[in-house]
Amino acid sequence: MASAASFTTFLLISSLLASPFAWVAEANTYTSAPKVKGLSWTFYKSTCPKVESIVRKHLKKVFKEDVGQAAGLLRLHFHDCFVQGCDASVLLDGSASGPSEKNAVPNLTLRAKAFEIINDLRELVHKECGRVVSCADLVALAARDSVFLTGGPDYEVPLGRRDGLTFATEEATRNNLIAGTANTSFILDRLKLKNLDATDAVALSGGHTIGIGHCTSFEDRLYPTQDPTLAKTFAKDLKKVCPTKDFNNTTVLDIRSPNKFDNKYYVNLVHRQGLFTSDQDLYTDARTKDIVESFAADESLFFEKFVHSMLKMGQLSVLTGKKGEIRANCSVRNSDNELLTSVVEDEAEEAWSELK
Repeated sequence: MASAASFTTFLLISSLLASPFAWVAEANTYTSAPKVKGLSWTFYKSTCPKVESIVRKHLKKVFKEDVGQAAGLLRLHFHDCFVQGCDASVLLDGSASGPSEKNAVPNLTLRAKAFEIINDLRELVHKECGRVVSCADLVALAARDSVFLTGGPDYEVPLGRRDGLTFATEEATRNNLIAGTANTSFILDRLKLKNLDATDAVALSGGHTIGIGHCTSFEDRLYPTQDPTLAKTFAKDLKKVCPTKDFNNTTVLDIRSPNKFDNKYYVNLVHRQGLFTSDQDLYTDARTKDIVESFAADESLFFEKFVHSMLKMGQLSVLTGKKGEIRANCSVRNSDNELLTSVVEDEAEEAWSELK
């Protein structure tokens, strides 16, 4: 949940580079949110039983080289689900019908590497199982593993999403993603439309415990006058990174543990060290302040609520059954894929029918 101005990418520090998985703890399994019709906790049990192990094994290698990609993949899942549901439409390239969803202004700061990683996962999984696993499910699994492999909770993901056949317009993308300049009232109003409440808003914002933000997404808090909700020392440090408006630079979202998925994001807010307006206002607003404080004091509680909210978000307007398709290439609809033959299409649909 964010926009080009808001939702994350990422900075390494040398100590974390040495051991990017030092925080991976013994997994606790969370299945607190109900699953929607058409999804299953064991969807690929017979057709692709190794899908989750393939995804996790590959992402361990990716994050060992660049742990910042975890935040990029998490952000990709948010941007996919919030616009027209979790259908992998954000992955599609443009066509003769118009520019793609990924080229809409709020998505321009999504990491190019994140798109590559999803297609790499698709290739690995399809090589093992054939074309039975959707790109939408791979995005959801990659987001889950991005959380877990950087120190956050492990949780089961209901699977069975199909890939969308259309991508959202620029207007729809703008209207459904929340900018870093948004206040809490705006955030709560927008999330209410998706049946997400105040606790969901605060918990999902915790995704900002990893990643970076661009100067242009918080410069209005520094210039021409300083936002009084910014801690003075923190503001001074930010001005060193972003000495003028429109300065092209980035800084970490979480100054305490920028590459570890934990509850320090909320500790930052309590100390008036939230980077975006959309972050800090969660502590300023009376409707969400107590939730922020509870998460700052209790990491286990944050993890529990984050998983619950992620499972709700990860099932927004999903396509299941015969709706949508299983893309052979995550960035191209099958009807536009010149390399896809009718024989392959028939084989994939036959495999999918076995899952019913």
